[in-house]
Amino acid sequence: MSYKGKYQPSYPKKYKGDPTNIIYRSLWERKFMVYCDKNENILEWGSEEIIVPYRSPLDNRYHRYFPDFYIKVKESTGKIKKMIIEIKPFKQCIEPKVQKRKTKGYIYEVVEYAKNQAKWKAAEEWCLDHGYEFKVLTENELGIK
Repeated sequence: MSYKGKYQPSYPKKYKGDPTNIIYRSLWERKFMVYCDKNENILEWGSEEIIVPYRSPLDNRYHRYFPDFYIKVKESTGKIKKMIIEIKPFKQCIEPKVQKRKTKGYIYEVVEYAKNQAKWKAAEEWCLDHGYEFKVLTENELGIK
């Protein structure tokens, strides 16, 4: 089941962007928003505030990818790190197994996987160019079952 809504931060000054218009598209995203908002080691954060151009393998044209989160975190060593975070179900992070019957569901999974791989490759390159780190978090990393 998909959950959508608006998040109101407890610490709006930490949010980079419009703190009155923070949209979550899943409870996993909302959980990460709460974590970013309340964790004192997250110095600033944003949701879908960065644009990464990527070439789609479907039409070979450039599109805009808005990663789920940007965070600036203070590590235990005192070092400041900037990261781009994407929240996805683990199922969407593994390549679909080839099936004999090409059902609509199977085709959708293959298309989404190909698009995600192109987006994530572009995000990794963008992060390398800008001194960021890119991570995809699933329900496993978020502690959700």
